[in-house]
Amino acid sequence: MKLKNDSHLAYCTNIHRGSSWSETLESLDLYTMRVKEKICPKDPFAIGLRLSASAAAELSEPDKLKAFQKWLDDRRCYVFTINGFPYGDFHGTRVKEDVYRPDWVTRERVDYTKRLFDLICQIAPEGMDASVSTVPGSFKRFIDSDEQLDAMRRNLSECAEYIDGLSQKTGRDLHLGLEPEPLCLFETSDETVKFIDQLLGTGLAEPEIIQRRIGVNYDACHLAVEYESAKESLERFVDRGMRISKIHLSSALKIADFSPATLARLRDFCDDVYLHQVVARSWAGNLERYEDLDVALEARESGVDKAEEWRIHFHIPLHRSPGAPLESTSDHIQGVFDFLQSNNGVCRHFEMETYTWEVLPDDLGEGDVVNQLVREYEWTLKKLRSRGLA
Repeated sequence: MKLKNDSHLAYCTNIHRGSSWSETLESLDLYTMRVKEKICPKDPFAIGLRLSASAAAELSEPDKLKAFQKWLDDRRCYVFTINGFPYGDFHGTRVKEDVYRPDWVTRERVDYTKRLFDLICQIAPEGMDASVSTVPGSFKRFIDSDEQLDAMRRNLSECAEYIDGLSQKTGRDLHLGLEPEPLCLFETSDETVKFIDQLLGTGLAEPEIIQRRIGVNYDACHLAVEYESAKESLERFVDRGMRISKIHLSSALKIADFSPATLARLRDFCDDVYLHQVVARSWAGNLERYEDLDVALEARESGVDKAEEWRIHFHIPLHRSPGAPLESTSDHIQGVFDFLQSNNGVCRHFEMETYTWEVLPDDLGEGDVVNQLVREYEWTLKKLRSRGLA
């Protein structure tokens, strides 16, 4: 839906199952249209579309593309952004670290991303700027050579030039958002700035093209897990001339109570589908990182981990508290909103991204997902309106 300052808000459809285009469209009919009916039945409704590589290939077929354009027009919906992070299956199977494959070292990631930009140029409303979000280069432990980093920079530079060419051809402002994430190649704001600086310094593409076409997809959950201040992180990006391509409105788990009952409760958040990275902070401010929640729990229960606080990469509902002694990082989202209030127009693309409905503990994930999404919209819009942003 359209907000003030020519901004747009949607929920990301990566929360629904759908690896093929037919499955994706079925989810739009089954869930997204019901959300629209409850949120803005008479006004145009924004969709944050998630397309796997196979779904994108199917949608590229002229007949399917034409049919989807009609589908959008008939239902008064529009697409302004595509989530191009997960390449393949994202539900109902083991995803874990494979969500970062193929990474930006590979040709597959380049071709997939180019195809998404080709598609969004044909389905977004005429003249509207459009974005695609993507993986932060790779998972840290996948990268062990300078050759891989060189390939990554070449691929991103090539993609930036391709996006710029499309922008000039279509008259659209197109941009790719790299999404910092815990334990990835760049996970903190400092690492992200360093990576972009190195990309700019390669000379593989004009620096102005990279700055225009490659920015940051700021995920509030991810940066909160890193114990960062929303204001300071966003200011760091903006001060360095980096584009804020899109903001994911998402909330993480945090705990400062390590009683046996709390640790037992955290076991309910362990699952076989997603990676739930943990960043532990000691009383001295030192950070220790664990690749998954079950690994962190084992370290704690064996006495290896002695941190005073954990932040856990588990997207929980925006509108609900996980219940004491567990807490959420919704204060980080509030910090994002406060920054936007003082810096109008810094970012115009916003997505709510609670993709974990299927693996949430029963007390948090209970109820129809449509009603949960409606409550997330209500929570988000209330916060935006109180700051004059919607």
